Amino acid sequence: MTEIPDLEWDAFVDAHPDATFFHRAAWRRVAPGVFGHRAHFLNARRADGAIGAVLPLVEIRSRLFGHALISNAFCVGGGPLAADDVSLSAVINEAEALGRRLGVDYVELRDTPRAGPGWEARCDLYSGFEGPIAAAEEENLLQIPRKQRAVIRKALAVESTTSIDRTAEHFYPLYADTMRKHGTPALPRRYFETLLSVFGDSCEILTIHHGGQATSSVLSFYFRDRVMPYYTGSRSEARQRGSNDLMYWAVMRRAAELGYSVFDFGRSKIGTGPHSFKRNWGFEPRPISHQYLLVKGSALPNVNPTNPHYALLIKAWQRLPTPIATAISPMLSRSLA
Repeated sequence: MTEIPDLEWDAFVDAHPDATFFHRAAWRRVAPGVFGHRAHFLNARRADGAIGAVLPLVEIRSRLFGHALISNAFCVGGGPLAADDVSLSAVINEAEALGRRLGVDYVELRDTPRAGPGWEARCDLYSGFEGPIAAAEEENLLQIPRKQRAVIRKALAVESTTSIDRTAEHFYPLYADTMRKHGTPALPRRYFETLLSVFGDSCEILTIHHGGQATSSVLSFYFRDRVMPYYTGSRSEARQRGSNDLMYWAVMRRAAELGYSVFDFGRSKIGTGPHSFKRNWGFEPRPISHQYLLVKGSALPNVNPTNPHYALLIKAWQRLPTPIATAISPMLSRSLA
């Protein structure tokens, strides 16, 4: 296997019907550039020399969570993308061989319905949500269930402004504090600055302001016909003002104005508040399957906040002052891929 240049990689991704934003070549510069992780972007070529499959893998070494190859790390998807079954088998076999050479605990393929012999699937943790965006504002509102529609109309009546940001100035303090409240270390500001830099117009931040103060902010990805609000942050009072609901509505309307027609609400853990929140918007859950190959590990990984083993750590993190949590987060969040 030889490395594929970004242009050739992205040409294959752009032509594939199942491709996602998380398959884009620029991801190979994100984790290495921000965290120092190694990226292994695998590919398989067909007999005629054309690319048959790609697989973006990131190698994570963590004292807390072990040694893993993840496709695609820091993303909710990005598993193998193949033009045919032979190429799919070839690139998955290459991932397995690489995992064994590196001596990882496991290889993880995200949002991947099938892999092959020896791989174990987990389908009970996450659901994905997406739905159409109507071009007309009133029609878009009518797509949303009545109770949630009333929340949006109420939020629209509150005086506010919306900004489109090319820096993380407004976004990052809200995001970092929200992550502390959830009991999870925040990714470093440099990570978001890198996303804005390497993805250009395909990545932007939208912020809602009340009284001159930023109250809710979201970093979204754009790909093909869809917008995906991906990272968010808000002040404690945002819920009472409906600021978060207004934020997602503003993302919908901006996407519609730019010509996008699908709202990809991303994934949420089954049985959590965010899962219910997305259903309230009228989005039906789509089961998500991850595939795992245990190499040196003996059990499927369960690195997520719903794991009861992390309950005490989460409670302790929530009690930290925000400046302290923000300062030490980068040392831990680099492993939360």
